[in-house]
Amino acid sequence: MVEKIWKNTYFKSFLLPTFLSPLMYKFRLVVVFMCFSVLGFSQSEKKTDNKVEIDIVKVYTQVVNEGYGNAQIYKELANACYFKSQYAESKKWFEMLFEEEKTTDETLLYRYKQSLKALGIYDKNNTYLAVSGTN
Repeated sequence: MVEKIWKNTYFKSFLLPTFLSPLMYKFRLVVVFMCFSVLGFSQSEKKTDNKVEIDIVKVYTQVVNEGYGNAQIYKELANACYFKSQYAESKKWFEMLFEEEKTTDETLLYRYKQSLKALGIYDKNNTYLAVSGTN
């Protein structure tokens, strides 16, 4: 079989033309080998998508439902819902945060107040805002 392929003049002219030196012949063989190696390697490599966005609200809500809620998680949930314009959810998480710990962070109180405003709740006797004096 090899002799039949070697007798093929086109195959001979591709691998070892008469004007090429033995060094050039070796160079061509190395190039052909490298091409096949690269093709074989690229097909076996698994591709992963690094730009997958994780919905933090879903993950933290599941954590809270499993009973592992704390002030930091409530804060993250409240901020995430606030920035997604889910004001009813953000109100719920802000209130859970304020029940867990007394906060003096003006940014959190402002966001809570804006959530109430977006929901149309204008209660002057809000206990969470009355404590900080931002009512």
